[in-house]
Amino acid sequence: MASIQTTAGGMPVLILKEGTKENKGKEAQRNNITAAKLISEIVKTSLGPRGMDKMLVDTLGDVTITNDGATILKEIDVQHPAAKMMVEVSKSVDNEVGDGTTSSVVLAGALLEKAEDLLNKDVHPSVIVDGYTAASEQALKLLQKIGIKVDVEDRELLIKIARTSMDSKLVSDDSPILAQTVVDAIKQVAEKNEGSDGLKIDLDNIKVEKKAGGSMRDTALIKGIVLDKEVVHAGMPKRIEGAKIALLNSALEIEKTEMSAEIRINDPQQMQMFLDEENRMLKSMVDKIMAADANVVLCQKGIDDIAQHYLSKVGILAVRRIKESDLFKLAKATGARIVNNIDDLTSKDLGSADVVEERKVETDRWVFIEGCKNPKAVTILVRGGSQRVVDEADRSIHDALMVTKDVVEKPIIVAGGGAPEAYIANELRQWSSSLEGRAQLAVNKFADAIDSIPLALSENAGMDPIDTMAELRAKQNKGMKWTGVNVRSTTVSDMFKQNILEPVVIKEQIIKSATEAACMLLRIDDVIA
Repeated sequence: MASIQTTAGGMPVLILKEGTKENKGKEAQRNNITAAKLISEIVKTSLGPRGMDKMLVDTLGDVTITNDGATILKEIDVQHPAAKMMVEVSKSVDNEVGDGTTSSVVLAGALLEKAEDLLNKDVHPSVIVDGYTAASEQALKLLQKIGIKVDVEDRELLIKIARTSMDSKLVSDDSPILAQTVVDAIKQVAEKNEGSDGLKIDLDNIKVEKKAGGSMRDTALIKGIVLDKEVVHAGMPKRIEGAKIALLNSALEIEKTEMSAEIRINDPQQMQMFLDEENRMLKSMVDKIMAADANVVLCQKGIDDIAQHYLSKVGILAVRRIKESDLFKLAKATGARIVNNIDDLTSKDLGSADVVEERKVETDRWVFIEGCKNPKAVTILVRGGSQRVVDEADRSIHDALMVTKDVVEKPIIVAGGGAPEAYIANELRQWSSSLEGRAQLAVNKFADAIDSIPLALSENAGMDPIDTMAELRAKQNKGMKWTGVNVRSTTVSDMFKQNILEPVVIKEQIIKSATEAACMLLRIDDVIA
C-alpha cells in the first residue's frame, strides 16, 4: 500500500485519481528506453542486402513478407507508448524520403542504448540531449561536406541509385531491370520547377498496378495508363489505334428528377412516346460524342444500356466507372480535358493515344491506354510469381521511386554501405576532444551510435563485427572516406567504386529523425497512465 501524503492536520491528499499508475525518474526512463530498443532490435536484422525478411501474420491470417522497415513496424500492433514513437520515426522518414526507414530506427535505438550508459553514470539527461543535438548538427555539416553533386540527366547514375535502394529488398536479383523501369518513369513525369532550376516530381503521376503471374522480369513501364476495368459492351471494338479520347465526368444516363413527380399515362401510345423520348435523349448524347469525333469514351460514372448499344453500333470503345484519381492521370497522360457536361464536348477536348486496347491480364480484362506522345502520367505494371512477391515488389518500387525522386530534386549523393556513417563517427570523435565537460561524453556516444549502422550491416552478413569495425576505422583514419562494408563480398572496401550510392537527403533525414526521437524519450522522467 502506498503511503498516502497527508497535510499537517492529517487530511489525506489525493492528486491523481485512483487506479492511476505512475512511473517516476530512472524507472520511467529505463522502461521507455528498453521498449524503444526492443523495436530497433526487431528491424535491425533486416538492415542491408544480407538482411533477413520478416513474415507478419495479422489477425485475419493474412501474410505479409517484407524487408521494408516502415512496413514491418506498420503491420505490428505496438502497445507501448515509447515504442509507438519509434514507429512514428519510421513513418515520417518513409513519407519524407521513402527509404532509410530501417536505418533511422536502428540509429534511434542505438542512441538510446548509448545514453543509458551515461544515465547509469549519473549524467543528467539534459546534458546528453544537448550533446546529441550538437553532434547531430555537426554530423549534418559533415554530410554536406562529403556530398557529391551529380547531374540529374545522367541516366546510368540514377539507375545505380535506384538499384542501391532495391538491393536490400527481396527483389534484389531483378533490380537491374526494375531500376531501369523506375528511372524511366521518373524521367517521364519530371516537370520543370517554376522559379528554381531543379525539377519537381509528383509521384501521384506514376500509377503502380500489380498483378500476380508471369515473373518479375515481365514488369513493364507503360507510357500511358492501365485501367483495371473492362470495355462495357461486348459489341464494342476491343482495340482502337490512333485513339481520340473523350474523358467524361458525367453519366451517359437519363437523370432522374430531383422532385418526386408522377407521370400519369392513360394510353399505351403515350407510354411508347415516353420510352422513345428517353431513347432519343440517349441517342443525342452519343451523337454529340460522334460529332466531336471521339472513338474512345472513358466515363467516371455510369453508361446506360441503350447508350452502350448506340456507342457499340458506331464502333466507339467505352469504359465506365473509372476512379476520379485515374481520370486525372488520364488527362495528364493523353492531354485530354475532363468534360463535365456532354453539351460542351468539342474535338479540342479530346486526348490522343496510339492504342487503346482491352487485354487479358491473368484472369482479368484490363484496358490499356498506351503510346501517348509525351505523357506526364505513366503506369508501372508489376508482375511476379505470387501475390506476396508482387506486394513486396510494389513496396520496393515505391522506395526506389522515392529515392530517385530525392536525387532528381536535390542532386547530392554519398556512397552507401555504412561509409558515410563510419566517416561521420570518426570525425565526431576527433571533434569531441575540442569540447568541454560532459558534452564530450555525449558526442562520443553519438559517434558510437552512428557506428551501429555499419556494425549491423556486417553482423547481418555474417562477418566478424569486431574485426570489420577495426578494419573500417583504420581505413577511414587513413582518409579513405568512401570505405564501407561491402556486404555482397563480405569485405571492407570502397563503396563508391562498387556503385552503391544514396541521396544525401535520406542520410540527413535519418540523422534528424533518430536524434529528435531519442532526445524526446530522454527528456521524459515521468509516465502517468
